[in-house]
Amino acid sequence: MKILLLQGGAKKNGNTAKVLEWVKEELIRLGHDLETVYLHSKNLKGCMGCAKCKQTMDAPGCIQTDDMPEIMEKMIKSQAVVFSSPLYFWGVNAQLKSVIDRTYSLYATAPEHISLVEGQRQGLLMTGAGPFDNNAAEAFTAFGRMQKYHKSVNAAELFVGGCSTPDQMDDSVKNQACEFARKLTGQI
Repeated sequence: MKILLLQGGAKKNGNTAKVLEWVKEELIRLGHDLETVYLHSKNLKGCMGCAKCKQTMDAPGCIQTDDMPEIMEKMIKSQAVVFSSPLYFWGVNAQLKSVIDRTYSLYATAPEHISLVEGQRQGLLMTGAGPFDNNAAEAFTAFGRMQKYHKSVNAAELFVGGCSTPDQMDDSVKNQACEFARKLTGQI
């Protein structure tokens, strides 16, 4: 399976990167083809809400000139995508939010609902200092709603709370990361 990993954490060696690395190791062990995109090195603009992308559905039609068309092409060619981010104010960080907002160009609802990522398996991986309830739950609710429009499968979700530094994460977190990878691919 071709899998795209969207690394939204700013720190290349931070909490989100550490958990995503364990996911990556498990996916490689399971024999999947991976590509990681480090979002902080990309030029990502926010969605302008202009709807120009809805004028054609044979490819993402966003008129902005940044790195997002390349990322969307990678998404379209993948059977699974992992969206990863640290928790920022009850949601994903700005870089991943820009990507999510710009996926608006991957589907149309009129005259019929079509999607360039229909059937794709998607997963959300987040890390944060606090608990899930009244903290990260809202981000996962929003992510779950996105699959309706993408016509995709919400295949895996993981929140690792209580994070302070990557070296404080133990084997239980690694096991959760491996389980997330297996759920993402349907190998659980």
